[in-house]
Amino acid sequence: MDMEKREAAVIQNLRDAGCDKDTIASFMQYYEAGEVKQEQQVFSKHRKDLLDALHVCQKQIDCLDYLAWQIEKKESSSRK
Repeated sequence: MDMEKREAAVIQNLRDAGCDKDTIASFMQYYEAGEVKQEQQVFSKHRKDLLDALHVCQKQIDCLDYLAWQIEKKESSSRK
């Protein structure tokens, strides 16, 4: 695979991972310069941001699950 195709594949992978244009540009700057540690820092930060977002969503789901449980409990006690 030539360098141009390899770079295109890396960019597509970063897009698929949800990276924005600035993150991709920053990563590619390091990629082209062969600065592996900086590359890792860029995608590690994005990974952390994704995990933080996931945890927020998980907390929201937990809140909905708790509300559903409360409703079921209320409904169940009103049937008795």
